[in-house]
Amino acid sequence: MTAIDPTEPINLALLPCTAEVSSDGSLTIGGVDLIALAKEFGTPLFVYDEEHLRLRCRQAVTSWGEGVAYGTKAFLCKEMAKLAYQEGMWLDVATGGELYVALAAGVPADHIKMHGNNKSLEELQMALHPGVGKAGVGRIVVDSFDEIRRLEELLKAPGTLRTDQPQPVMLRVTPGIDAHTHSHVMTGQEDTKFGFSIASGAAVQAVEKLMDIKDLNLVGIHVHIGSQILELEAFVKTIEALADFFIHLDLGELCIGGGLGVAYLNSEIPLVSDMSTWADALKQTCKKVGISDKVKLTAEPGRAIVAQAAVTLYKVGTIKKLGQPRTYVAVDGGMSDNPRPILYGSEYEAFLPRAVLSDRRERARVVGKHCESGDVLVHDGYLPQDIEVGDILAIPVTGAYGYSMASNYNKQPKAAVVFVKDKQARLVLKRESYEDLLRLEQ
Repeated sequence: MTAIDPTEPINLALLPCTAEVSSDGSLTIGGVDLIALAKEFGTPLFVYDEEHLRLRCRQAVTSWGEGVAYGTKAFLCKEMAKLAYQEGMWLDVATGGELYVALAAGVPADHIKMHGNNKSLEELQMALHPGVGKAGVGRIVVDSFDEIRRLEELLKAPGTLRTDQPQPVMLRVTPGIDAHTHSHVMTGQEDTKFGFSIASGAAVQAVEKLMDIKDLNLVGIHVHIGSQILELEAFVKTIEALADFFIHLDLGELCIGGGLGVAYLNSEIPLVSDMSTWADALKQTCKKVGISDKVKLTAEPGRAIVAQAAVTLYKVGTIKKLGQPRTYVAVDGGMSDNPRPILYGSEYEAFLPRAVLSDRRERARVVGKHCESGDVLVHDGYLPQDIEVGDILAIPVTGAYGYSMASNYNKQPKAAVVFVKDKQARLVLKRESYEDLLRLEQ
């Protein structure tokens, strides 16, 4: 982080690529005024810049090539799945539910990678047979010996797969790398629930087992070391750590996973301005350690695709000026639509879209409406001093792990999601109603 004045206006570099400040000082995204969006669709409201999403997808494909996959856990709905596929990306799913949504969006099964550290028989069956008369998913990323046994069990069933079309699989390994990120999203260290350890020899044993199963085709190795990683060094060390193991196998694919971080605060500097720096650095590392340039090197960006593409709009309902140390500003959402601050201590900026360029001299804590003292969206931020009840407040860089991790805590209906482009807004996920909260009741 760099030392800057936290009371300065929001850094426009944090906003989606089509964000513009109008002559009256208000903000538009995709040519649509944010205050008008809040009036039309209500709040809380996730606003995604469709052009930003498409641009990031295109950058990923240009940087990594065919096979780069969008990490859907960051944000998934049918429209997002369609968009990523239209722009040339595969989809990375981790549950039967994510697979179901991707298929419902029309994404071909052979452009889907199936992840998960505890895939059930039912989920593996979905992956092998995602639809009547269809081949299996493009890749199943095998994560445990129990999963190998489940696959063997399913493959023994008559007619499961023709032996001339074995199911492509990859093996997820743990390289023993501690990424510099929150402990809850570190996944490459030895002490983890994910993958097979290289150091212990488990990865070699798993390779041998997979190669003995004739209806499976081990095509490559997969590794993922964590999320919100802001240093290229961690990715470089990962390839260095698994190079000897990988080269010995003589496989054609290596996937470095996702995890590329983004800036959330005025004071943060993004790791890269686009995906090419990330991809180029790892391709050079592969060359340096002796991995053949014939190996297909791919990745699975999620946050880097969608995080900056969205802002969340809220309506201010209560303002409590406590003097020192701060003012409390309560909005009509909270931890139910963005649990990252309470889960990871994540930090965000906040601003008023009616006055984007205004100084923010009111030290404020932006809180939600839930019955928890920890229901905080912005722990220690700054807002314009003329903020008032009824104002629309915006939090940027909320496109990843906001809606996808949302809950109905306190029976709060989930927010709506709109995509904006070319001065038009389209509803892609409707706001839940109180009636929706009862739809599963018996």
